[in-house]
Amino acid sequence: MMDLIDDDPGAGGQPGGNAPEFSVSEIAGEVKRTLEGAFGRVRVRGEVGRVFPARSGHLYFDLKDDKAVLASVSWKGSVARMAVKPEEGMEVIATGRLTTFPGQSKYQLIVDDVAPAGVGALMAMLEKRKAALAAEGLFAAERKRPIPFLPGVIGVVTSPQGAVIRDILHRLRDRFPRHVLVWPVAVQGERCAPDVARAIAGFNALPEGGPIPRPDLLIVARGGGSLEDLWGFNEEIVARAAAASRIPLISAVGHETDTTLIDFVSDRRAPTPTAAAELAVPVRLDLLAHVEGQGARLTRAAGQGVALRAQRLRDLGRALPRLEELIDRPAQRLDLLSDRLERAMQGRLDRPRLRLDSYGARLRPQALERLVADRGQRLRERGGALDRALAGRTRQAARDLAGLGGRLRAETLLRRRTQAEGELARLVQRLGRAGTAQVTGWRTRLEALDRMRQTLGYTETLKRGFAVVYRAGGGVVTHAAGAQGALEIEFQDGKVPVAAGGAAPAGGGGSGPRAKPKPPEQGSLF
Repeated sequence: MMDLIDDDPGAGGQPGGNAPEFSVSEIAGEVKRTLEGAFGRVRVRGEVGRVFPARSGHLYFDLKDDKAVLASVSWKGSVARMAVKPEEGMEVIATGRLTTFPGQSKYQLIVDDVAPAGVGALMAMLEKRKAALAAEGLFAAERKRPIPFLPGVIGVVTSPQGAVIRDILHRLRDRFPRHVLVWPVAVQGERCAPDVARAIAGFNALPEGGPIPRPDLLIVARGGGSLEDLWGFNEEIVARAAAASRIPLISAVGHETDTTLIDFVSDRRAPTPTAAAELAVPVRLDLLAHVEGQGARLTRAAGQGVALRAQRLRDLGRALPRLEELIDRPAQRLDLLSDRLERAMQGRLDRPRLRLDSYGARLRPQALERLVADRGQRLRERGGALDRALAGRTRQAARDLAGLGGRLRAETLLRRRTQAEGELARLVQRLGRAGTAQVTGWRTRLEALDRMRQTLGYTETLKRGFAVVYRAGGGVVTHAAGAQGALEIEFQDGKVPVAAGGAAPAGGGGSGPRAKPKPPEQGSLF
């Protein structure tokens, strides 16, 4: 402990003159040791004020009440181990050690752990998170997907050592055995929330048709417990992972009276893990009984349908006439028609036979020879007439073809010549217009260049009030050092000889124009 300064002015004539001197660092170190020795490790209750997470991973925040504010800091390692992160407006109990920060001459609390100040603080924080997620629409009913009726693979996110997984497997085995994949996680403590979020995302990341089958349904389950034990399922990362899941999800956290944020985000909530298994699959025996009942109903319905139709067929059969009555009358008609057919066929054969006999008597060899000769003579006459007619028609067609060919060639040549002359006239007109337009453009450009030449010439510059100074022997004076001896100044309307001192040289008139010397070289403008 530092010695107190003696304020007695008797020694040395100055107050404290015999007191030792301390540096600023020594004072800061002594205050630090005094504060840490007096308090050591403390637990402080207060409301979380401003919270500032640094890039390094450290967390800076304030603890306050109605009278004072205590600066607090949690190092990166302590923040990672915290089950509950401090949030602004939350009432907490912070555990740590009190120390100073010499760089700013202030004291602060190095916080190792933060716990809510009772269930009320946790419930207030839970309601705040719940309101924020509900405002984003994560609890909306239209986002929830239907649970598959009979999933092939079920993924379970829970602890592999607890009774929850045994209850789920036992209930699935009793109702309808399914392929179950278990993703082991911590169901309470600081590792609970990140483990559950990674498990949900991992199941969703499994590819379709991969070596590990992708679940058709997810169950997130945990047994009952206090609000602190179930707090991992109230974390925001768990709720967002459940909302982002593309696989339908059933939450079964705690008992029937327990409610967590994942229950509001999931597609279905089960009061217990056993109830989640019952929601996941139907009862196989009930399905078999239902199928058997439906099969029996189908069999009875089919038998009754066949019986009713058989009875209807019998009723309709009794209304029909007997078979003998249907056949006797057509058989009698068939007999009558058969007898008539035989007589008619005999008559049809007798008449042609008689006609053939009469024709045969009239046919003699001499008559046939005369008929053949007459027909041959007539054929020859008609053949000769046909040859003459064909020859005449052929000659006429050749003459017509020759005339048409000559007309066609002449008309074609005339039409092509007319078309060529018209095309040539159009080309001549286009050439004339193009030449006129090009000459006009050249003339316009030449006039513009000539106007530019006149504008940029030195004579136009003289008209604007400028002058050119020449030496007596010729040449333009461009610097003051060259203005020596007799000079000559050219204005717009003439030249005036002058001396270097300002007087005109002897024998020279100052008013009349003189012979213009060679103007300075202007260079080409084009």
